[in-house]
Amino acid sequence: MPAKIDETITFECETGNYHTFCPISCVSWLYQKIEDSFFLVVGTKTCGYFLQNALGVMIFAEPRYAMAELEEGDISAHLNDYEELKTLCIRIKKDRDPSVIIWIGTCTTEIIKMDLEGMAPKLEYEIGVPILVARANGLDYAFTQGEDTVLAVMAHRCPEQEFPVGESKKTITKTNLFPFPFLKEKKLVEYANHPPLVIFGSLPSNLVSQLNTELRRQFIKVSGWLPAQRYADLPSLGDGVYVCGVNPFLSRTATTLIRRKKCELIVAPFPIGPDGTRAWIEKICPVFGIETQSLEEREERIWESLKDYLDLVRGKSVFLMGDNLLEISLARFLIRCGMIVYEIGIPYMDKRYQAAELALLQDTCIRMCIPIPRIVEKPDNSNQIRRMRELQPDLAITGMAHANPLGARGIGTKWSVEFTFAQIHGFANARDVLELVTRPLRRNENLDNLDRTTLVRNKNEFYTSNPTPR
Repeated sequence: MPAKIDETITFECETGNYHTFCPISCVSWLYQKIEDSFFLVVGTKTCGYFLQNALGVMIFAEPRYAMAELEEGDISAHLNDYEELKTLCIRIKKDRDPSVIIWIGTCTTEIIKMDLEGMAPKLEYEIGVPILVARANGLDYAFTQGEDTVLAVMAHRCPEQEFPVGESKKTITKTNLFPFPFLKEKKLVEYANHPPLVIFGSLPSNLVSQLNTELRRQFIKVSGWLPAQRYADLPSLGDGVYVCGVNPFLSRTATTLIRRKKCELIVAPFPIGPDGTRAWIEKICPVFGIETQSLEEREERIWESLKDYLDLVRGKSVFLMGDNLLEISLARFLIRCGMIVYEIGIPYMDKRYQAAELALLQDTCIRMCIPIPRIVEKPDNSNQIRRMRELQPDLAITGMAHANPLGARGIGTKWSVEFTFAQIHGFANARDVLELVTRPLRRNENLDNLDRTTLVRNKNEFYTSNPTPR
């Protein structure tokens, strides 16, 4: 009789600090996403050194971000912070002419209680450029939550959704829903008539196009994305607008959209991996009364195309230490690929926002007939290393600080930050996720083969130089 599989998710919370990449690094992808923005990071020289090294952008490249370095006079309140920031913002407006300036608060501004929110409205009025303030300090937020704070603030600046007179905000009709797009009265009809749908989460333009296309195949039109490529193109929000996230670290943004903008949140798994992308679409369609079409066949085709990678990872074990809040989605996808996940460490988790993802993780484990891995929030790295020493996983997805020490102890490692910057969303990019995962596994396998070859060669050389006497 087969052993009974534990079908419940075990949550634990340790007392570790946020052992993560600094959240101000969100500037690196947001300034490229919002093309007419300028990010001003208010912090110390340490923040500047971090950005310069982490982003790898040279000064002469003129990136659309800068540092407002705090000095001793700022910290001791001997200087006028408002005038200093005003001088910088006037120079930014003159040189770069951005549509919006986004101030990024750091640990130092938090500690000295710098009133950025109080100064921003006055300065915005004076210079005539919108100024947003986002707190992305490492004291309160983990790595990717920097983006969460920026989008939550940006949501307040989105225009109100206006509905035509006489149209109900939550009416869903199928008058324009057809099995296939076709010409009728010289007009191409492609979409169902449904309430506005806004997707939130920063993705590269090509991924935005891919996900828009996937939804269009189900006759769903995306009204807008938060953030948009240009500040003036922010989507309209309000009562009757449906919103859905693409990343698991945007719980603050989701809360803002629900409570402040009165939007309807579609709680769905996240479109990471073929299984996650299919589940994401399947959660959105029923909300608008639309039946999904050909999703199962599309997912199967993707899994078939990944067969060469699946053969490499099947039966391998992985330990996620926790860094970028993508851990639940990554673990679910890797389990579906046939891997064994020993533990999922995660710096912070909103169980309500990730409810659908947790349910999909549970269903995936049951489907693959493996125990559900325990989830450890705010893990203590010392305890984790002790557990890894006992479990000896084939792969550890970890922060950069632990990669080399773990590698020296024979455990394959992958930087979690690479999954943040890689394109991992949608059907088409599942291969990129597995490429990242299998690279250290293949390297270790090649080293093992090299060691065996060297050992055989050394033995042959020994016996050649020392022939056995007859």
